[in-house]
Amino acid sequence: MRFRISAAVVTGAVVLTGLSAPAAQADEKPAGFSKAFAAKPQGDISIGDIKISDVSLNGGKPVIVGTTKEKKVTLTFKAIDNSGVNVAFAYLWRGNDPQDPQGFFFADSGEKDVKCSGSGKKTKATCKMTFTIDPSFDLSNTDAGGGWRVMAAAQANDGNVRAMYKAKSFNLNRGSQISINAAPEPVKKGKDLTITGSLTRADWESGKYIGYTKQPVQLQFRKKGAKTFTTVKTVKTGDSRALSTTVKATVDGTYRYSFAGSSTTAPVTNGGDFVDVN
Repeated sequence: MRFRISAAVVTGAVVLTGLSAPAAQADEKPAGFSKAFAAKPQGDISIGDIKISDVSLNGGKPVIVGTTKEKKVTLTFKAIDNSGVNVAFAYLWRGNDPQDPQGFFFADSGEKDVKCSGSGKKTKATCKMTFTIDPSFDLSNTDAGGGWRVMAAAQANDGNVRAMYKAKSFNLNRGSQISINAAPEPVKKGKDLTITGSLTRADWESGKYIGYTKQPVQLQFRKKGAKTFTTVKTVKTGDSRALSTTVKATVDGTYRYSFAGSSTTAPVTNGGDFVDVN
């Protein structure tokens, strides 16, 4: 998988990019940058007074990836320095030690630096990068969950450098799907109504949605004319994916199943099934 990269590449990706000084300082700043890595290999790097703030990945939402469609996520952050901002660089990684990551993604720009917009003197420049995640190529199921980080770095026009290995944390979640069917329809008042359905989630290794077993799912109901759903009961998926329960039919309304999500799998709620009670 393309994000399985050695520690040497992770360190070298930053040291060897254009995050070095302008030509007049080329002999001085890159050496200082490399020295900072050697002195504090697991810590952030700070040379001069350049700052990074307002780091946002995917608008602050969890990154949810299905089975076949590529997922594009955008990273933005601000960089400020009194000499103006020159370039920026970023990647996504998983784990606690940036020198030994469990997973790794370069931006679509690869190992190249990017120019930030609005990099005038003493102003905050906006740095923006896009990452494309292909589940059929990039992911295995063990990659789902938390522990993912954003590494963000920027260089000022005077050669100042700031690199933050844990600038932001995020979850990488498996996509999910849920279905529902209420029967019989229509149903007589006071009779049993059987509510069935299924809960599945993306299997990144097979490229299919598979059953998510033994998970709590809420059965919810909204009376005809009402605006909100209320929870009727909690139902667990069976050994495959199946959901099934019975309720007494009382009034016309819509039933739906709602899954709150888990540490590895995205929440999902279906549109519901309207039931006419005679």
